[in-house]
Amino acid sequence: MREYDLTNASWCRSSYSGGSGGEDCVEVADGVPGVVPVRDSKVADGPVVLVGPAAWVEFVRGLVG
Repeated sequence: MREYDLTNASWCRSSYSGGSGGEDCVEVADGVPGVVPVRDSKVADGPVVLVGPAAWVEFVRGLVG
């Protein structure tokens, strides 16, 4: 399995985050070629799930549709 260096990743939270500070949400990182890194916003140094771009698009479509 390929390893990705996410040390300097730029993480973004959803505008639909819960709580006043958006504490209860997932974050995604931009700019990582070939994958969409996803993590729990409450555990910034915790595990990251790497999702393929096509699967991420389908996931988001399912949320919006």
